[in-house]
Amino acid sequence: MAETDTPVRTIAARAVDARKTYGKDDTAVHALDGVTVDFEAGRFTAIMGPSGSGKSTLMHCLAGLDTLTGGQVFIDDIDLTTLKEKDLTLLRRERVGFVFQSYNLVPTLTAIENITLPKALAGTKPDQAWLDTVIDTVGLRNRLSHKPSELSGGQQQRVAVARTMASRPTIIFADEPTGNLDSKSSTEILEFMRRAVREFGQTIVMVTHDPNAASYADRVIFLADGRVSGEMSDPTPERILDKLKGLGG
Repeated sequence: MAETDTPVRTIAARAVDARKTYGKDDTAVHALDGVTVDFEAGRFTAIMGPSGSGKSTLMHCLAGLDTLTGGQVFIDDIDLTTLKEKDLTLLRRERVGFVFQSYNLVPTLTAIENITLPKALAGTKPDQAWLDTVIDTVGLRNRLSHKPSELSGGQQQRVAVARTMASRPTIIFADEPTGNLDSKSSTEILEFMRRAVREFGQTIVMVTHDPNAASYADRVIFLADGRVSGEMSDPTPERILDKLKGLGG
């Protein structure tokens, strides 16, 4: 009888003994102190920890927005620490998506123009069928001709998420994406992000301080003092809060 192969998940991003130090000698701050962690493709992962734990530093280094002092970070199988700035810029444009707390929309452009802007800047056209799927999934069909000033905060963040999704990146990094939103808008964004992972196979890594937001993820990675201090699958707000209390968060 033939053995059944266990499916192996692809690793979308990885940190290996990642170290980041600011300052020197007595004033040195070790923001990352030997972090090794994998982020599987097609999963929604949250990174949590007390203030100063290194969670934003880790995300910025994984995304190629900041450089390591030591160790390695990979997107797919590409070692970002070996890339020249030009190649790093190209990798970020082609494989990495970003969603920030501030929406970073161009105020003079309509919603659809903001969504398709990365493709326009790259001189390419979006896949229309995929673009339609993204627009309908975030519920923006009747707001496409509106400029950011004519949209609510939640709608603006949905435009920002749609812009990121439209390029079909290998991985999306989201830094406190619901930080400026009310609870209803936050829920809409988080549900869409979870749906993007489960229905469309997107990979999302989110930094958040909010246990409720993190509970939408498949997995939570906890950092403390620049090191991985544990992880949790199928998280709930209550379990996350208990873990954070133990970390001083």
